[in-house]
Amino acid sequence: MPIVIDRVSKDFGPNHVLDDVSLTVEDGTFVTILGSSGCGKSTLLNLIAGLSAPTTGRVLLDDVAITKPGPDRVVVFQRPGLYPWLSLRDNIAFGLRMRAKSRIDWVRVDEVITIMGLDGFEGHRPYELSGGMQQRVAIARALVMNPRVLLMDEPFGALDAQTRHRMQKFLLDLWGKIGATIVFITHDIDEAILLGDRLVVMRARPGRIAIETTVPLPRARHWDMTLDPAFLQLKRQAMTILGE
Repeated sequence: MPIVIDRVSKDFGPNHVLDDVSLTVEDGTFVTILGSSGCGKSTLLNLIAGLSAPTTGRVLLDDVAITKPGPDRVVVFQRPGLYPWLSLRDNIAFGLRMRAKSRIDWVRVDEVITIMGLDGFEGHRPYELSGGMQQRVAIARALVMNPRVLLMDEPFGALDAQTRHRMQKFLLDLWGKIGATIVFITHDIDEAILLGDRLVVMRARPGRIAIETTVPLPRARHWDMTLDPAFLQLKRQAMTILGE
């Protein structure tokens, strides 16, 4: 069943952050939400995660209102948030350790390490890893929970350009393997179009959806597509809205 955001508004005191937002995210899709700082895109992600509640409207999963966090929805933030005293393997297993009532499934942990291309680094501490590898550990920590929905809040925003491009390709390859629903927040126009099946562009103050559209590119994405006429047309449309 899809995620349904039904006429949601969100206030923080006198600040009207989201206004009458409706969006449906189908199972197994990769949806990118693009907008400038302060447009409410992270607030929207937190509502899906169950970290916050709408002021009005509903957020549903399987026709059931989301009222709290759950293991079916896991968030990856911009900063990896790894524990410096734990090894890579123990960082990945940390969520399982908090949730498990019995012993940790270390086979599953090691499977995820292999999927993420982190073999050979199991004993390394975070400070011994590059920024891109640290973010892969953060994604692995989410994947080991077997989530249906992966919520990503500008996960590559703190990386340098070359590492960011490598991580974008890695994420697309990973999504092809795991088949989870991904909702990906970004303020980078090229990233939003290159990654997403569907693109949502938000206006700010208060946050509203200006565009919701299918990205008209073949699924096997690569950076040459940034010169494709369809890519450039969608980019111009998004830039016009963000410029407003």
